[in-house]
Amino acid sequence: MNNKKSESKLAGAGVLAAVAASLCCITPVLALLAGTSGLASTFSWLEPFRPYLIALTVAVLGFAWYQKAKPRTAEEIACDCDEDGKAPFMQTKKFLGIVTVFAGLMLAFPYYSKVFYPDNSKHVIMVSEANVETVDFDISGMTCTSCEEHVKYAVNELDGVVKVEASFEKGTAEVKFDKSKTSLEDVKNAIDATGYKVTKTQLANRQ
Repeated sequence: MNNKKSESKLAGAGVLAAVAASLCCITPVLALLAGTSGLASTFSWLEPFRPYLIALTVAVLGFAWYQKAKPRTAEEIACDCDEDGKAPFMQTKKFLGIVTVFAGLMLAFPYYSKVFYPDNSKHVIMVSEANVETVDFDISGMTCTSCEEHVKYAVNELDGVVKVEASFEKGTAEVKFDKSKTSLEDVKNAIDATGYKVTKTQLANRQ
């Protein structure tokens, strides 16, 4: 019975580790859904620990499956004295399977998080090419594709934005906009409002 309780605790620990591993990418989506954009970068500090949390998740759930799959001893069978002869659901292979799938989905979240962001880009008809300006932004705090999408979504909310490209790997964003409808400062403020911070700006099309 103690082994069964241990398996349940291992399953719970595995889920917590998996959620923690992807929390820095889950938070921007939750912030978008809640309308609290500034909270998007709250758990970005967890990103350096992600590899260790992934390893912990795999190790904990792997051990839980080992405990579940190994042959039971005669003593364990003799002690299995539940009144109805059945183990509680949280101590079954089915529950452990559900937990494992959920943990896998959490670990993979950074790779499919973009599906939660609606396409809010606009088709802008430019009055004059002289009004088009492209600016490169260095941004701190982005750690995954979810962060990229959050920045792009925030900037696309501004009028006059033609195109936004962001890269968490490079820590940059390139924004093309109509400066007669919005300004560099507006774009910077939109990015800063997400919780990620602009550290440097540079015009990409100086004349």
